[in-house]
Amino acid sequence: MLERVRGWSPFDGGALLDDVAAVLDEVPPPEGDIAQLAERLSGHIARLVTISVASEAEQDPTVAQLVLRARTLHADPLPRGRQEAVAHLRRLGWTANELHDRLTVMRCLKEAA
Repeated sequence: MLERVRGWSPFDGGALLDDVAAVLDEVPPPEGDIAQLAERLSGHIARLVTISVASEAEQDPTVAQLVLRARTLHADPLPRGRQEAVAHLRRLGWTANELHDRLTVMRCLKEAA
């Protein structure tokens, strides 16, 4: 338990928004960044799902739908082809962004600048 507390870091909405911007930009991220972005977005999504459950926001139908989509995307492996991987990244980005926005509206999160 002590190790978990020591390894804990607060949710960083700014980092989430930076990663979302990187994957939703008109110009796709460089091929060398795709795996790292997918890993970070999956981490953001996992934290948002945990926050949704812990705050009981999952009782909201919109949040419940987003959590289901987030869990599905989180479980899917990163596709091998570049176009498929970028499409997966963008789905991760949209889902993370929508869940973040909804949790902010519901006051489960502070608004990120």
